[in-house]
Amino acid sequence: MAMLALSVVHPWLRRGIRVAFVPGLSTTALLEEVAERLLDRFRRRGDVVQPAPDEQTDLILTTAPFGEPIGWRESLLLTARRRFRLSRTPTVVTLVHATKREFCRLLNHFRLALSRSAPNPEEFSFPGLAPEAWRVLVEQGRRGGPLLALERMVQAQAKCLRVLLFVGDDCPEAAYAFDLVGAYPCCRMVEPDSFYEDLVTRMVTAVSVEEVTHHVRLEPPIPHGLWSALSTPAAMMEAARQLGRRNFFTEMVRIADLVHVPAVSDAVAEQYSEGCFATWDPQLGALVATVTGSARPVDKRQITEDDLAVIVGIRPDGRGAYYRPVEGKRNDPPSSEAVEMFAMDEGLPRVRWKAPDGTAVEVPVARSKLHGHRGVAAYDPRYVEYVPVALPYQHYPVSCGTSAQARCIVEAFGQTQCLREPEDPRPVAFTILPGHGVFIVEKWVPGKAPFQVIWEFIDAGYLQIDPFVPQGPLQYLPDPTGRMWVQTEDPLGWL
Repeated sequence: MAMLALSVVHPWLRRGIRVAFVPGLSTTALLEEVAERLLDRFRRRGDVVQPAPDEQTDLILTTAPFGEPIGWRESLLLTARRRFRLSRTPTVVTLVHATKREFCRLLNHFRLALSRSAPNPEEFSFPGLAPEAWRVLVEQGRRGGPLLALERMVQAQAKCLRVLLFVGDDCPEAAYAFDLVGAYPCCRMVEPDSFYEDLVTRMVTAVSVEEVTHHVRLEPPIPHGLWSALSTPAAMMEAARQLGRRNFFTEMVRIADLVHVPAVSDAVAEQYSEGCFATWDPQLGALVATVTGSARPVDKRQITEDDLAVIVGIRPDGRGAYYRPVEGKRNDPPSSEAVEMFAMDEGLPRVRWKAPDGTAVEVPVARSKLHGHRGVAAYDPRYVEYVPVALPYQHYPVSCGTSAQARCIVEAFGQTQCLREPEDPRPVAFTILPGHGVFIVEKWVPGKAPFQVIWEFIDAGYLQIDPFVPQGPLQYLPDPTGRMWVQTEDPLGWL
């Protein structure tokens, strides 16, 4: 049996997970073979394959057709709890099969449709999708190319967020792993053992993570007078506008804009906003961050004070952050990345910063933090430091809002030289979360507002933001001028 190198497998993966296979109404001979091989692989790693889901089930595998919608009552993501009388919805992964010809035809269709200066809504009209879905497909296609547009179509028709799309005729030549944030890493078939081991490891990774979004509100509230005197809220709103002008944030994805289904909120948030950002406020001694976009629509390009939360700590069990409300303001919980944005400061130095009134205060070396579903095509190492996430996170990405991603971010930035050594002249550092996006950190620079160094570096070309996010292992290599350019595998390179 081909085994993956230990260096690329997460050490915290669970064993003995419980898996149930519930075939959909439509399947193919290829999917039947795939399902049996996946279940065999689960058994061989010591997991339990169940005849039907029950209260202990961690993962449900099912099937759906390619290019055809299933009814919402067939969607196990939406109905598993009621259908099997469960108290919670296990992780659901839908297996879909496309022949190579079907896949290439639809990919080329999206490629041509997205190339038009004025999109034609009819070219983005597909069975089972909402009439307004074309707008989402165009926006997502412009962000991640034709493969991301195809991904959103498949997810909407299968009515499932986690999809394994197998491409091939009699046997799979490749498989794509789709998820909520729009990841589409490709696993190529070289030999069966490593192929199915890879796919099972991806699913086990998804099941093994724990959410850290159980944020706790702490009283008393911050007095309105104190909040009104702060410069940080206005600086956050200005940063949103500045980053929006540079197309850093894209439009929120609303499930209802893609597909009309009842009670979607019982299984998944009705929408999610792309990205978040936060900056340290010296007067509060706290992190002012954007609120979660899963509770209500939040356009990160034009926020208000009601779209801000104050993070003051992390729960002892690590399952969420502490945040304080503000008098007279709507007080939604912070973004799902709240734990990692706060926790990364704990292992880094603190520096002295002169407040506007001349008082010197101690602050974290990292002033502002910015996350978006974007990549970085190139950077100038004289001004910007790149720090890679650990190899397991490059090969097997984890979800946002989880303890695994928080650990990943904390470990990565904990190794950043310009943060560990505050005298290092580089004021910006970043990392890439494959399949997810970029995480950028800015140090304190006299005379600059929060995030100003970041947007000025974008304008100067020191940090070249790119709509395409690497989907797996990556590295940056220098050109003759010393500028560093990203190198990563093409998810379509096998065609």
